[in-house]
Amino acid sequence: MTRQDDMLRTAKEVQLGNYAPAPVVLTHGRGRRVTDASGREYLDLSGGISVLSVGHSHPTLAAAIGEQAARLMHVSNLFYNDRAIELAEAICARTPFDKVYFCNSGSEANEALLKLARRYHYDRGDEKRVQFVSTYNSFHGRTMGSLSLTGQTKYHKGMAPLLEGVRFIDFNDLAALDTAVTDETAAVIFEPVQAEGGIIVATPEFIQGARRICDERGALLFLDEIQTGYARTGRFLAQEWFDVVPDACSFAKGIGGGFPLGAMAVTERLAGGLPPSSHASTFGGNPLACAAGLAVLYIIEEEGLIENANRLGEYLANRLHEINERLPSTAGTRGLGLLQGLVLADDVDPAATLDAIFSAGLLLTLAGGNVIRISPSLNVTQEELDEGLAVLEPILVNAPRKT
Repeated sequence: MTRQDDMLRTAKEVQLGNYAPAPVVLTHGRGRRVTDASGREYLDLSGGISVLSVGHSHPTLAAAIGEQAARLMHVSNLFYNDRAIELAEAICARTPFDKVYFCNSGSEANEALLKLARRYHYDRGDEKRVQFVSTYNSFHGRTMGSLSLTGQTKYHKGMAPLLEGVRFIDFNDLAALDTAVTDETAAVIFEPVQAEGGIIVATPEFIQGARRICDERGALLFLDEIQTGYARTGRFLAQEWFDVVPDACSFAKGIGGGFPLGAMAVTERLAGGLPPSSHASTFGGNPLACAAGLAVLYIIEEEGLIENANRLGEYLANRLHEINERLPSTAGTRGLGLLQGLVLADDVDPAATLDAIFSAGLLLTLAGGNVIRISPSLNVTQEELDEGLAVLEPILVNAPRKT
């Protein structure tokens, strides 16, 4: 039995079975390459599901975490810490938002949005505004509140009853949104790109119309930029493509470059929306996580990663379009920046196709059940994209069919 086989056996003995990971144990990585316990190397164009914004083991990020760990890791939110102040200031300087709350994950950031919306209206004497409007096919997290906003029933199985007062509409259906928002709506929330839903991009009409409808009805507009924020789409925030500013926004995934970090950013309108003692996070905004967040921002700007994501996102989209035109096993492409998807034809087996891709030494993920998602680190090179597509296309030529 090899070392990797032994570790896999131990993993099944001691880890809860709520995941179904690939049968390898990854031990280290650099850039867009990872290596398993047997010594085999893989090209990683999944980016840890849009988390590894600056790649594996970036020396600047690793140094920042190490230096901060040796200086100050945690003090609790009973005290200010310098790194949290610096990171909040940096986020506000790069976005239209005025205040930032830090947590540890995207689900937590969306939970904070839920509480913010209800408390904001409560403090204004509008206590009937407790309902939310979300979209089908959305994904907002796994905690009970964020799960209640998630418009995919497969994630709800066995978890009922969920949070009451959530109404779902079809994504990009402005007429349905117009009907759904009432004087009991606290907030409307959706993703600029439905990433887990299959890389479905919002229309400008839908986002801009949502802003208008919320303003007219007194509801808040929240955007979930957990996968799309921090240069992923070729702008610092995806909302910039649509010329819309929400009242608040959730971030996570790529903002820590792999270190657990989430955030909620709000405009001045909501600056007092969560008064003292109304919400908290033990580890949120700790100096170590915020040092990682500052390093990620530095790398994004120092290496020109917004421009890289924009340029290579367009390149990748064009290459995927060419592949789609050639192959009967695919049924379209969609995406924005370095969040791209290749839709599989109805007769193709998505899970078997992903297994074949992995066996060939390429890491990708599925989104929406039948979409090959490509979400590499923002400092990926054109040569690495070409290398990955050269592995992917032959597999799709002979894509395994459903039985």
